[in-house]
Amino acid sequence: MELDLGPMRRQYLNGQLNEADVKANPIEQFMIWFNEAISCEEFDASAFVLSTVSSESMPSGRVVLLKGILNEGFLFFTNYLSQKGKEIENNPFVAMTFFWPKSERQVRVKGKVEKLDKVRSLVYFHSRPRDSQIASFISPQSQVIESRQVIEEAFYRAQQQFSDKIPLPEFWGGFIICPLIIEFWQGRDNRLNDRLQYTLIDKQWIIQRLAP
Repeated sequence: MELDLGPMRRQYLNGQLNEADVKANPIEQFMIWFNEAISCEEFDASAFVLSTVSSESMPSGRVVLLKGILNEGFLFFTNYLSQKGKEIENNPFVAMTFFWPKSERQVRVKGKVEKLDKVRSLVYFHSRPRDSQIASFISPQSQVIESRQVIEEAFYRAQQQFSDKIPLPEFWGGFIICPLIIEFWQGRDNRLNDRLQYTLIDKQWIIQRLAP
């Protein structure tokens, strides 16, 4: 089987990215782009690809939803015993990639992950729909299961079991990705794309332009 995708291409004509126009702090710049993406993207602007590396140096990527932004970095929540949770425990350095096609923009983040405090994880957990809480409680995420019926039966039993608040599982909570490098990419015509990279050096952000 062979599929030639060479002819599939488009011109990027919607914007430009200049050093004089960006914020000195990349988190502030990200907030500007993120809010613009929310207003124009057809799909979830908070979705990003989280890339981790196993103890065997095998990379893995999956789509995760951004659940908050702090001055220190980017928040998401997951099962700590999942594949990504275990890989983060083994190697806390990860990459994030946002792509907003309508805006013709991409943001790449490289950083170090830290666990969020339990209080913040608890508050977020109980803000979720009840059935989502139950799903997180009963799912052995990333593990092999015999059938879908197994997980559906566990879900039904938990629905009957919990008449009040669902406890926060010990294996579930939040992470914060503290950025070390953030690159903003703006598509331009003729593939002469704009790329501005922020690098954290001695607690100061240095901005450099990268070749397309």
